[in-house]
Amino acid sequence: MRLAISPRLSPVLRHLPSSSLLSLTELALLALLAVQCGRLFWALATPIGPLGDWRPAAGPAAERGRAVLASGFDPFFRLAGGAGASVVTSLQLKLFGVRVDEATGRGAAIIAGPDNVQTSYSVGDAIQPGVILKSVGYDSVTIAHDGRDETLYLDQSGAAPVVAPAVPAPASIALLSAPAAETSAPGAVTLSQLRMGLTVTPRQAGGRMTGLVPRGDPSLLARLGLQPGDIIVQVSGRPVGSPDDLQRAAAGLANGGNLSIGVERGAQIVPLAISISGQ
Repeated sequence: MRLAISPRLSPVLRHLPSSSLLSLTELALLALLAVQCGRLFWALATPIGPLGDWRPAAGPAAERGRAVLASGFDPFFRLAGGAGASVVTSLQLKLFGVRVDEATGRGAAIIAGPDNVQTSYSVGDAIQPGVILKSVGYDSVTIAHDGRDETLYLDQSGAAPVVAPAVPAPASIALLSAPAAETSAPGAVTLSQLRMGLTVTPRQAGGRMTGLVPRGDPSLLARLGLQPGDIIVQVSGRPVGSPDDLQRAAAGLANGGNLSIGVERGAQIVPLAISISGQ
């Protein structure tokens, strides 16, 4: 059976657009775009999510609710407003530290017994026979003692520890102690003996020179009053800044005189007077 088309409809059918998969896809995308634009406009006009208004409730009921939540915790008056006063344990225990684990509800604490030995305990561990660590708070722990809950707070009986100042490096000359009297060298030396028999090596600290290490004939070093391990840190009352400071100061005493130096000896600055008899 064949479907016969009326000759009158043939011109109309020829002017209709032919449909294809591409045109149907375009129409579907246009429809989806129109729906998304409508949803965006609705979200901007009425900002209410699927669960209702996101804004917090206001009014007397909300104020009372916040007041109830705030009254449940007060770090300054932790016993006020609670279910009842806690019982502080009379056991010879000291709490030195806590670690609260809110994820698991366990936590741990560092507790010392009568022997003052600090031991770490987790919730559920036995501290002593009949004494179980029950819970851990931010500044206290609750222990179960013979079926009764008791509280043990952080030990705050001692004074706060004082941080000791850092010990300066030996290069810090100003902080080292020095005796008041100046020690004279055992014997006088000539300027040529000092130049030929004494050499110095710079000591570096922090990228700068902090002293001179004397080297040379042991008998000459002894005549100058120097001992093994001495470091020359002062020449003529000034901190050394160059390896030539010692020889430069000695050259000014070509006609004789006393050369003042300061040597670092242990934790002290020992002043020495080197007697130069001449050339």
